[in-house]
Amino acid sequence: MATGSGKETRGLLQDGIRAALGNWAVLQIAVDNGFGGAYSQEKAEWMVGALEEYFQINADLEQHEVEDFLSELMNNEFDTLVEDGSLPEVAQHVCTFYRQWQRGEVDAMQQRITELCQKKQNVKVSAVQGRVPDQDNDDSEEEEQEAMDCEVAPPAVPPPEAATRPAEPDDQAAANGWTVVRKKKK
Repeated sequence: MATGSGKETRGLLQDGIRAALGNWAVLQIAVDNGFGGAYSQEKAEWMVGALEEYFQINADLEQHEVEDFLSELMNNEFDTLVEDGSLPEVAQHVCTFYRQWQRGEVDAMQQRITELCQKKQNVKVSAVQGRVPDQDNDDSEEEEQEAMDCEVAPPAVPPPEAATRPAEPDDQAAANGWTVVRKKKK
């Protein structure tokens, strides 16, 4: 298997994988919302090396195998099931970077990395401005809209100040949609 030469091209492969993962809305939402715990950002960075190692250990990987690996990583590290249809696109980007790296196509890799980084920057700027950026294809716009449609569930535990409030009568609590739970008497 012909591979890129030297540390520079290996770093370029990491940059390509990082760019592909950096544009993945599912991973960014998981990191931004701490789905991976306190070290979510570190886990996302670790995924770059894990993917690179996965390609180094396994010869001639198919896109569906990379999809399965990414899905497993997201489930294990971020407790997230990816069901938005984005796995094939991300896996395709990563596979393309790896094939280009194998063939020593440094210029093509650098160009694609730059394109992905600019796309990510445009999305961030547009999100701050409160608008969805114009896209060349409708699929990306739909994926972004799906990512923006995420809802945050209300906390399961009432805030601490709720514990200090006087108890409401049962009929008023029921009218407010609360279920009154009483402590068992010994």
